[in-house]
Amino acid sequence: MQDNNIAFIGFGLIAGSIAKAIKKYLPKSKVYAYTNNSQELLKGKSEGIIDIILEHIDKTLLECDIVFLCTPVELNNIYLEKIKPYIRKDAIITDVGSTKSSIHKLAKELELEDVFIGGHPMAGSEKSGYEASDPLLLENAYYMLTPSSKFPDAKLEEIIYIIKTIKSIPFVIDYQKHDTVVAAISHLPHIIAASLVNLVKDNDYDDKVMKQLAAGGFKDITRIASASPIMWEQICIVNSEPINMMLRKYIDILEDVYSHLSVKSNLYISNMFEKSGEYRNSLDTNAQGLIISKHDISVHIQDKPGAISIISAILAANSISIKNIGINHNREKGEGALNISFYDADSCEMARKLLKEYNYRII
Repeated sequence: MQDNNIAFIGFGLIAGSIAKAIKKYLPKSKVYAYTNNSQELLKGKSEGIIDIILEHIDKTLLECDIVFLCTPVELNNIYLEKIKPYIRKDAIITDVGSTKSSIHKLAKELELEDVFIGGHPMAGSEKSGYEASDPLLLENAYYMLTPSSKFPDAKLEEIIYIIKTIKSIPFVIDYQKHDTVVAAISHLPHIIAASLVNLVKDNDYDDKVMKQLAAGGFKDITRIASASPIMWEQICIVNSEPINMMLRKYIDILEDVYSHLSVKSNLYISNMFEKSGEYRNSLDTNAQGLIISKHDISVHIQDKPGAISIISAILAANSISIKNIGINHNREKGEGALNISFYDADSCEMARKLLKEYNYRII
């Protein structure tokens, strides 16, 4: 397992991050890569991440022990069929798509259930492409695996070993259950966020006062509305049945809220927020989920010359890179006046501890 030949079909953010993590933790492994973007392949090759560039889908894949399908969901299905003639019976095919039902059905039709296992790393970024890839992107993130009943236990142990070695957390789940889970905790929230943003956009006043004041909580809960339209069109269409099921349940809840608000039912509203608060507070704050958290802090500072420069100097002196910095104009949840974003969770945590040592109050 230390010196596998591992191929990637598609070489963007997730493929690049997995490949970099493999090179970091399994340096004896050899990485093969195929994609239509020659620039990504050349960059991966120049950085020592790709060992062999695949010009075509051909018999070269017979050299590979594991093949990752890392293209958009509907293209993964196409490539699964294309690579079938070049896959050894002792090899493993997996994908990184966010929906699993369609590719599992195709694997069954192609009689590949003994070599195919669905995969879904629960990590991502606001950026896309190989340029944004990072070997730490998947660290401590759940990596969902959806083996069929025909997938051998030995192969499952092998892919679990790879995932643990690159510091992700393997999570084995039935593929149909997977699609319902992600519909509820990822796909529907993206739809809701986009809908809320459009609600404000379509109902704002001429002076755009809603847009001006849409900070704090509104920006937090609608941040994911900025996700890729093309990607989310594909996800919603492919996973439409589970999404519609959860959407119907959510609409029923909203209609229930509407009816109780109409009669000013204080107890119902109080109970709703009490139940949701208890459940949300029970969530694991350390694990990465499907919706990636922002790595930021807010700092209480006095509005005086040089205040921001002092904080920047403290962080720079400790080699902590700042992704973004700005003033909080709407501090409805008790945030500080200054908001600082970082590139990763470790930098964020280091900055929080460091600024506390300098007696800054951090939220």
